[in-house]
Amino acid sequence: MHWVLQLLGVAIGGALGGLARFWLSGVIARRLRETFPWGTLVVNTTGAFAIGALAALLTARPGHTVLHTPLWAALVIGVLGSYTTVSSFSLQTLALLRERDYARALGNVAASLAGCLAAVCAGYLLALLIRGAA
Repeated sequence: MHWVLQLLGVAIGGALGGLARFWLSGVIARRLRETFPWGTLVVNTTGAFAIGALAALLTARPGHTVLHTPLWAALVIGVLGSYTTVSSFSLQTLALLRERDYARALGNVAASLAGCLAAVCAGYLLALLIRGAA
């Protein structure tokens, strides 16, 4: 029965995460135009922050995760797995390269890597501070 809850969590979470990504990246793209993949960058960075925070909040001790619980499956694999998107990042970077817009392509790679790593660390540390204060 445990695996059924995990499966349902991933399915429902995946639907919600995909809808959230579609909505947020669309809002950003309409506001900032498509000269740079800002929507995907914001989605991936906020998703990295959220997964860092959840890793800190849903672990019993540092380095220990709850990978096999229905809650982890729903939130991290389902919602955040569907919300964040390496495939869109890759395709948008390829499009910039094909347009010979090398500066923006490199900027997208650098901003995505640095931004997502900084965000996951920030989310993790903030959640640890909140958890410690509670």
